[in-house]
Amino acid sequence: MKAGIHPKYFPEAQLVCACGVTYTTGSTKERIDIEVCAACHPFFTGKQKIMDTARRVEKFTGRTAAKSEAVMTSKDKAAKAAARTKAKADKKAAAAS
Repeated sequence: MKAGIHPKYFPEAQLVCACGVTYTTGSTKERIDIEVCAACHPFFTGKQKIMDTARRVEKFTGRTAAKSEAVMTSKDKAAKAAARTKAKADKKAAAAS
């Protein structure tokens, strides 16, 4: 091997999870911070856990709630269309007079 071109290897590198669990492994970095590990990942724990670091879930639920409130029923659409046709008819009648 050529000397001086390879990164330093740490045989006792620490993997530190956001949940607090620490693993020891070999790496070219002395400490590696991770967000999810086998101790806290939903696949391994069997529990549903929403890991939302950027408020994405809250934003999504807010958007879907706003859309569900804004959805018009067919009766609302029919009433709006009837009002629009009545307004057009009144406008034509006023212009013809």
